[in-house]
Amino acid sequence: MAVDAVTRLKGSTNLDGIKIVKKLGGGLQDSYLDEGFLLEKKIGLNQPKRVENAKILIANTPMDTDKIKVFGSRVRVDSTAKIAEIEKAEKEKMQKKVEKILSHKINVFINRQLIYNYPEQLFSDAGVMAIEHADFEGIEQLAKVLGGEITSTFDRPHLVKLGHCDLIEEIMIGEDRLIRFSGVALGEACTIVLRGATQQILDEAERSLHDALCVLSQTTRETRIVYGGGCAEVAMANAVSRLAQKTAGKEAIAMEAFARALCQLPVIIADNGGYDSAELLAKIRALHNEGNSTSGLDMSEGSVGDMAELGVTESFLVKRQVLLSASEAAEMLLRVDDIIRNAPRPRQPHPRHR
Repeated sequence: MAVDAVTRLKGSTNLDGIKIVKKLGGGLQDSYLDEGFLLEKKIGLNQPKRVENAKILIANTPMDTDKIKVFGSRVRVDSTAKIAEIEKAEKEKMQKKVEKILSHKINVFINRQLIYNYPEQLFSDAGVMAIEHADFEGIEQLAKVLGGEITSTFDRPHLVKLGHCDLIEEIMIGEDRLIRFSGVALGEACTIVLRGATQQILDEAERSLHDALCVLSQTTRETRIVYGGGCAEVAMANAVSRLAQKTAGKEAIAMEAFARALCQLPVIIADNGGYDSAELLAKIRALHNEGNSTSGLDMSEGSVGDMAELGVTESFLVKRQVLLSASEAAEMLLRVDDIIRNAPRPRQPHPRHR
């Protein structure tokens, strides 16, 4: 799924076109890649559930701006007729705002804020699909995907950039209703739907999937790879050790320590798998010294295998960045030559204990 999603980006490293939706139920094997863009919202009552060739106005505006909060304001009237006049006036103001929105000649309206019952009824009468309360991050991502802009005023329709897509429809995933946007302006946009039995499984799957998407997007830009399973680290450690033997002075001690640090990664991998890390590391180093430079950890069998045959690879760009970040962090810690501590707060004896 991650590979299919990243290849749709056509070499771009911007992951805004990939949305991850988590839904309880089923198992991880039920997860899938949807070529449309899914929004976790519901369509308003008595409104069309399917719109083709959609012209979409994306807004961030309060639909009750001019609505008088009768119960929260000090409005004194001498008859119930005056209250009816106030309600009529506020409805007229809300109606004028809806008319301004409809003047854009749209058939879909998406608002970040609530739409309320009366404007929703007006949209239904006009045959316009209205979607309310889309979260800010979601509506920003949706605007990019649909090729539109988020607007807050509606007085100049000719300056507003509308979004477009071929089809908007309501679908069911498990017991939940979602809205699918198909044929969007950003053609590479897609949605990965994750299924799982518990929320913890879904959260962990999302973290792992996001890491995979980041690595794959960088790999499309820099296609060079290195062998995984601790193979690259052992090869680097052997190279540093050979150079340390030819170096005179204290620098050789630091180089040897750096080589030992590099070998800690295969040790940690083996320990996490519950295997004998010392034995496996010794075998890998021996094979590398014999010229088998593609040897690494085969975690499926708990032994040493050929990473080229097993197809265990890592992104060169990610591996280089990990090495640089770890080296910079270690160097920064070594530069700290003292620790400053505040003096403990003096304790005042309690009056009873004096």
